[in-house]
Amino acid sequence: MTTRAGGAAFDAPVVVAVDDTLPAQGYRLHTGPAGIDLHHRDAAGLRHGLQTLDQLRADQDFSETGYEIADHPDFAVRGFMLDISRDRVPTRRTLERWLSLLSLARFNQLELYCEHTYAYRDHQEVWQDASPLTAEDLRWLDARCAAHGIDLVANQNTFGHMERFLGHATYAHRAENPDGFERGGAHCPPGTLAPTEDNAAFVTALLEEMTGNLRTRRVNIGADEPFELGTGHSRDQAARDGVGDVYLTHLERIMRPWLDAGYTVQFWADVFAEHPELMDRVPQGAVPVIWQYDSPRQAADVIAADTEELRSWQRTGSDVDQLRDGFRGRAEVLREAGIAFWVAPGTGNWNSLIGRLDNAMENMVDAAEAGLEHGAEGYLLTSWGDQGMWDPPSITFGPAVFGGAVSWCLQSNRDLDIAAVLNDHVLLDATGLSGTVLDRLGRITRALNPPLLNASPLARVLLPDPTCPMRTYPSPQDLDAAATALAACRLDLTAAEPAAGDGDVLLRELDHAIALAQFAVRLLRARAQARAEATAIDPTTAHRLLRELEPLLAEQRSCWLLRSRPGGLDDSIARFDRLRHQLQSAARQ
Repeated sequence: MTTRAGGAAFDAPVVVAVDDTLPAQGYRLHTGPAGIDLHHRDAAGLRHGLQTLDQLRADQDFSETGYEIADHPDFAVRGFMLDISRDRVPTRRTLERWLSLLSLARFNQLELYCEHTYAYRDHQEVWQDASPLTAEDLRWLDARCAAHGIDLVANQNTFGHMERFLGHATYAHRAENPDGFERGGAHCPPGTLAPTEDNAAFVTALLEEMTGNLRTRRVNIGADEPFELGTGHSRDQAARDGVGDVYLTHLERIMRPWLDAGYTVQFWADVFAEHPELMDRVPQGAVPVIWQYDSPRQAADVIAADTEELRSWQRTGSDVDQLRDGFRGRAEVLREAGIAFWVAPGTGNWNSLIGRLDNAMENMVDAAEAGLEHGAEGYLLTSWGDQGMWDPPSITFGPAVFGGAVSWCLQSNRDLDIAAVLNDHVLLDATGLSGTVLDRLGRITRALNPPLLNASPLARVLLPDPTCPMRTYPSPQDLDAAATALAACRLDLTAAEPAAGDGDVLLRELDHAIALAQFAVRLLRARAQARAEATAIDPTTAHRLLRELEPLLAEQRSCWLLRSRPGGLDDSIARFDRLRHQLQSAARQ
């Protein structure tokens, strides 16, 4: 962008022209005393150019400043994926809020990750308590997406992560291991569909029902983390042909009807990390999506700390050393194999309560750098909901803005002032406090050593993961610093004045998220002290924490219903039962 003295009048006419020499989705905008010229390559370029013009007009100096802007995206597809299957299903009002933010950040694809939260006609037993999206909801959302220049893409997992189906007796026969399996020293319920023709037909019918409501000829079939593949129903086949061959043969069964119908089929590429020999068999039109949610720096910090955290991940089969390489290693292999691929970083909201913003930003920049270097065709920013999505939606607003910015133009936006964008364009807070609080909250986790993967200690202590139990705790000094930072954020929030339509909701849910994080600091302190003295939490402290916990859970219920449907709420709250029982046991000592 270049500027000069002398701008256009606020009501100057806009002369619009198609320019085939511009890149796809690109535009060139000129403003000056003679008026406003907007050249664009296509409808998307026109939309983006007019959006930029609206933002310039909002500046008081618009008529005194002339602008020359040439702009186009780094990645043709810039998608956002929101998990709606880890208990939290958004209301229509919340979905509309997401669309306004995604449009601002120039995303052009939306996916709602689904396992059991769509009201499939023949599977009411699976979704009846989940407040699922209906066919009418999807048609409404598809129309709203189209109005924002966004493609709504069906996203239904079809191989791994099918626990919500397989937990019912009606579907147990479809499981690789109907009785569950062992992972990382913990017993897990059945989650992977057996690789059979019948199961391929089963998930094809699910996808057909969902895609029938959408206009986009693209689909995401998931197929990630089939942890128990080759250990049950397919054991003999895997012993004969190899687990990798079993996986891709079944994946091809699922893909084939969609590829033959002219769809682009996205699928998660994690299995390729262990079976690079599969790459030559990826069919034309199928797009592996490389995902990674910890930054190279975060992985390096975990490796250097050499705590039980590292060994826990290694016991689950995770290659932590590969995480330290970021997206580059797998991107380079796919490029050399001549396979079109996408990169998928994460927003860092899940397993956090208040976000892991600095890790998320580094993760997103790493994805953009590697994607540009190795020719990725798409960038899919993911917002997951592990452990019941206890973080409020607004925790993800900042990462979403940043992800949209660096996938549009990394060079211009890698140092984006997230707080300023949130205040000026998303939250409309003239005090500057709402966006600043969100930014500061997201940076508290990194100071809580020792480092963790895929989680904050604040969430891990409240919602323990049996496969990665916490055995090392932050120091008293680190906990003091976190407590001070949380108190300051909570105080600043009382003076914030977000004028956005959801401003009141944002203030309430952030105040509650901070309160939960403050409780987590107190619990971390108690657990650290108990381990130092080789005892359980003392009864007095346990009684106090129990008294504090119940009002927090009650407020979580209230805040949840401000943006999310009621289905899934009981399941999410129930994830605190383990903590409650532990505290009750300690209180009885």
